Amino acid sequence: MVTFLPSEPGRLADVPSFDRGIGGAESNVACVLAAAGHRVKWIGRVGDDGFGDHLVEAITAYGVDTSAVRRDPHRPTGIYFRTAGDRATDAHEVLYYRAGSAASAMSPDNTPRAELDSGRVLHLSGITAALSADCLALLRELTAARPGRPLVSFDVNHRAHLWRHPETGRTVLLELARRSDLVFVGEDEAEEAWGVTGGPDAVRAALPEPRALVVKQGAGGATLFERGSGGESGGARDAGPGGSRADTVTRVPALRVDVVAPVGAGDAFAAGFLSATLRALPARDRLRHGHLTAAAALTVAGDLASPPSRDHADRLAALDDEAWGTLRLGPGWTEAVTRADEEVRTP
Repeated sequence: MVTFLPSEPGRLADVPSFDRGIGGAESNVACVLAAAGHRVKWIGRVGDDGFGDHLVEAITAYGVDTSAVRRDPHRPTGIYFRTAGDRATDAHEVLYYRAGSAASAMSPDNTPRAELDSGRVLHLSGITAALSADCLALLRELTAARPGRPLVSFDVNHRAHLWRHPETGRTVLLELARRSDLVFVGEDEAEEAWGVTGGPDAVRAALPEPRALVVKQGAGGATLFERGSGGESGGARDAGPGGSRADTVTRVPALRVDVVAPVGAGDAFAAGFLSATLRALPARDRLRHGHLTAAAALTVAGDLASPPSRDHADRLAALDDEAWGTLRLGPGWTEAVTRADEEVRTP
């Protein structure tokens, strides 16, 4: 979607003008991964209109291959407006205009299957499943176990207001997560969507099937549950009775960040984690790269932020636990290029 960000704080009714940007869970992840140096293809549908032109041009400018994007002459490109969040309460207004959008018309019949299966990782979002029955059919087909399936990464992204019948949405998201190889879910959204309480271990008990499960805990950090030696193909594994007990569990605390806006942080975390996964980094570093890339998004106003350079992120991810715990990041930190022993650490 095209996003419109307020020129100044206030209610949507009072904001006099907006700055145009781009947004969308999967395209956000694609842009950050491309900026981090990976070969990435974004597959979607936009309207045959000026906003569609802007989206394709902007995403391409990040280095993403958009050759498989389809233009819909009959449906518009989706847009949304939002206000600046209140730093104390994170209260903000969001207004979507995407009913009947080009993206909502994605289906198994009009989406290039060979392109979807051509990469090492196929990243999907629960938001897409909520857009229409055809979009849900597409995600069900893509998460079905089949020979040659790439590693399926699924960000739950529970948005209750997007579902006409919220209970259906909760059931569908659980189904899709259980069919995926790598799942990202917030501890808070697992409680909201499925009534799961009791922390990351309880979330894993509710989702024993995925080979890897990342439970995001906000300021509390993130926990990775990982079973077996991995690999990158084949479909979701059945954990079997008590299968999650064989997990390797890795917990990494979050960074202290001077937050400008929280929008896009979840997508950035997924991109950072996926980048480190593609580089076969160890579990702790994959989580740390997720936190670092999320910190880049948290310290800018829009949905998208340029990630730190690979060398810069690697140096920070390699810090010892004490140094990691004292690191604090604010606006502009991704532009800092310093030696590892000169990284800024403030109380």
